[in-house]
Amino acid sequence: MKTAWKVTAAVVLIGGSVWAGSLMNSQAEGAGVTNQPGTSDDPVVTKSYVDQAIQQALKGGGGGSTTPTTPTAPTEPSTPSESGNSGSSSSSADEVKIVDVKPGQILIASAGTEFVVRAGKAAIYSEDKNGVADLTDGIDISNGGVVTNNHLLSFPRAGRGIQVQEGNTHNLTVMVRGGYQIK
Repeated sequence: MKTAWKVTAAVVLIGGSVWAGSLMNSQAEGAGVTNQPGTSDDPVVTKSYVDQAIQQALKGGGGGSTTPTTPTAPTEPSTPSESGNSGSSSSSADEVKIVDVKPGQILIASAGTEFVVRAGKAAIYSEDKNGVADLTDGIDISNGGVVTNNHLLSFPRAGRGIQVQEGNTHNLTVMVRGGYQIK
C-alpha cells in the first residue's frame, strides 16, 4: 500500500509540474508580441529617415533637403473702419487667423469656413432657419443658439456667422480658418 501511495504522489507531482510549466510557457510566448519596437512589424528607424519622409510628404512626394521649412506669419485681418464699413478677409485653407469680434459686430463666414471661439460668449447668427454645425458635439446650432467655447464650428454656406451674446460687453476671440467678413 505504501508503494501505491508513493506512485500516486509521484504522478500528481509530475502532472502538476507539467501543468505549471505549460502555464509559464504560454506567458513567455506572450512576451514576443509583434508590436514591440525593433521587431519586423515595428522597426526602429533613424532620425534622418524620418526627417526625409516628412520633407517628402510636405513637398508632395519630392525628395530634397532635410532642412525644416519656416511657416509664414499670418496677416492681420482687416477690421471695420470707424464709419462702420465692414472688413473682410480671405485666407488659405490651412491658415488660421485670430479675430476679435466686438459687441454689435457679426463675424460672417464664407462657405467652408471653420471657427473656434476661444474667449467670450458667442451666439449663432443666421439669416434663415438653418444653423451651424458644431462638429465637436455633433449637433446643429440654430440662429441665436449659444456656442460653447473651444468647439469646432463648420459653416457649409456663406451668410452665417457668430456674434457676441446679447447683453455681454466683452469681445469674442475667434480662431478662423477660411474666408470671413466682419459686419
